[in-house]
Amino acid sequence: DHRDLHSFPTRRSSDLLDTKNLGASVAEALLERAPQSLGELQPFNGAGIYALYYVGEAPIYAPIAEANLGGQWRWPIYVGKAVPSGARKAMSTGATGRWLFNRLREHAESVQAAENLRVEDFYCRYLVVEDIWIPLGESLLIAKFTPVWNRMLDGFGNHDPGSGRYNGLRPRWDVLHPGRSWAEKCRERPEPAELIASEIEAHLRTAPRPPQHPRILLEVPENPIIDSGEDE
Repeated sequence: DHRDLHSFPTRRSSDLLDTKNLGASVAEALLERAPQSLGELQPFNGAGIYALYYVGEAPIYAPIAEANLGGQWRWPIYVGKAVPSGARKAMSTGATGRWLFNRLREHAESVQAAENLRVEDFYCRYLVVEDIWIPLGESLLIAKFTPVWNRMLDGFGNHDPGSGRYNGLRPRWDVLHPGRSWAEKCRERPEPAELIASEIEAHLRTAPRPPQHPRILLEVPENPIIDSGEDE
């Protein structure tokens, strides 16, 4: 719904800290949103940022599910963004589209295609926001939560590369969660699923648990990564 659009100052600031703090305000606005079932979203317009949460029973993700059950929603498994092509031009001309909804729907379809995941176990928070704040808001959320599907299991946000472009290695996400038909056409990775799973489990055993009410405004990294390179 376009009424969910969050507006933040759009003038260019000479103070980098002010810019970072405005980006942190966007990230915190996302965290105030009520999570919704990923597989039951209704269409809406706009671009923005989002976080996915897992609450299922897969042993590999038990620490994440534990942090999210009981209404805690402390630890996203993935953070991403959706922006229109030619974003600034589109926004300035008043164009609308379902960029964020379509991206979340693609993720729901990826989960549904996986042989060992259930879309019912995934929830999302999303925020429709002006495109100027989208990359910074996303990067601050990734820096804060280090979601495992962003940092250790590449490929969840990948698209089908298309005919004649399957020479690349199969994404690690698809090795651990097989099912997407296009990924099966890619070259097999040298790492087996068991090795990838053991790396994820070891990481999650020692990773610090996010606090229940994180304050991103107080913890802006000095040089946040501006773009994760996957979601568009």
